[in-house]
Amino acid sequence: MTSPAMPSTADLVNLLADELPAAVDLRHRIHADPRVSGDEADTVAAIVDHLGEDGIHQASGALIVRVGDDGVPAVGIRAELDALPMHELAQVPWSSSNGAMHACGHDVHMAALAAVTRTLRAAQAATPLVAVFQPREETWPSGALDVLGSGILADQHVRAMVGIHIQPLLPSGVVSALPETVNAAADEFDIVVHGTPGHGAYPHRTADPIVAAAHVVQALQYLVSRQVDPMEPAVITLGSIHGGTAPNAIPAEVHLRGTLRTYTPGTRTRLATAIEQTAQSITGIHGCRAKVEVRLGEPPLSNHPGLTSAIADELALHGFDASGDLRSCGADDFAYYSEVLPATMVFYGVGSGTADDPGLHSPEFVPADEHVAGVARAMLASYLAAARVIDGTN
Repeated sequence: MTSPAMPSTADLVNLLADELPAAVDLRHRIHADPRVSGDEADTVAAIVDHLGEDGIHQASGALIVRVGDDGVPAVGIRAELDALPMHELAQVPWSSSNGAMHACGHDVHMAALAAVTRTLRAAQAATPLVAVFQPREETWPSGALDVLGSGILADQHVRAMVGIHIQPLLPSGVVSALPETVNAAADEFDIVVHGTPGHGAYPHRTADPIVAAAHVVQALQYLVSRQVDPMEPAVITLGSIHGGTAPNAIPAEVHLRGTLRTYTPGTRTRLATAIEQTAQSITGIHGCRAKVEVRLGEPPLSNHPGLTSAIADELALHGFDASGDLRSCGADDFAYYSEVLPATMVFYGVGSGTADDPGLHSPEFVPADEHVAGVARAMLASYLAAARVIDGTN
């Protein structure tokens, strides 16, 4: 049997345009009633209600929707299901009021992927699409790891993965599709500084963990500047310090928590070791001791050069400004797909070009509805490029 020909680009774009009003409605529904990591069942139900049961699979909390013949190599596109546990401050008619918020654009990604899924289903496109609505991108353990571990992508013969992520650091409509590493590995560390508690008036009778912790914070800031090549991205950030309950008492311990972001395996290992050694050495000078735990998270996200080049060219053909040049120390569990499959993460600009734009994870970050269309068109263009790559016609 001869496979159907791929519909023309113009036909696909027209079909997609027909799907966009309903996709925006879906975006409003999801945004107004978000679900945090691990509690995405209601969001999955909303998407199934929008897409219907055709081609539906569920695995490890993910909703997998196949469009096209079984047993044929397919292009996968990932969107994230989860929201963040934060109170929304944005004022739109469909704001969330349940203590969670889609502050990272996942509602836009899901609505756009739903529109592309319905478009390719209506077009009966020759190269199958596997739409991956993935849970728990915002937490550890990662939802991407569970999707890969379930074997569903292998069962569905996915040969390439695409992700589109909105990004306010880029001007509206500008896209960035760059080869090699575009996001950092994201590791977390906990440091507990143990001292000897006592009265604040008699510090000589104590080993003060607050003073020791303060010196640890200062010392950690020098690790990147003195142990990493200045041309290589790396970041150590302390995001949490807790210790003590009274102004006139020296506590028994202080807790520090932070994140380590790196681009290369060697730097990742070296800095993780340096964090532990630095904390133990500095606290020892102050008569204290440190217990250090470094937990490895997502690896660096590396875009496949050939696939990324094809996608960048296709985005330009679809009228996108593909001049974006964004690499960051942000992280995304899409990186796990890039370790086992040709994969590309494209960043889609939603910024106004001013320094006052709310950023990702801000309680005021709500991209305009027009970006559902833009992200959907970027997904469609990326799908077309990836389809040619896996079919060997690029």
